Amino acid sequence: MARMFRVLGFWTLVIGLMAFAGDMMEMALLFFIQTAVFVLLGYLNFSERTYVLMFWGYMVVTFVGFSYWTIFVMGNPF
Repeated sequence: MARMFRVLGFWTLVIGLMAFAGDMMEMALLFFIQTAVFVLLGYLNFSERTYVLMFWGYMVVTFVGFSYWTIFVMGNPF
């Protein structure tokens, strides 16, 4: 399971580099920070249950943040 967090770090790095190349600095910075966190957590060798709980927590925070941004910050497109 620790290896999967390092894989998540790799893919967030790829997305961050593509965002950086596309001149989307805020998105690139967000994904570079996620890369650092995922790689760090991947080398801490927690138990599998801990990794699953951390991933679920990450997914909840991401979903709530994305929903907040799309509803309240972006506004109604009409």
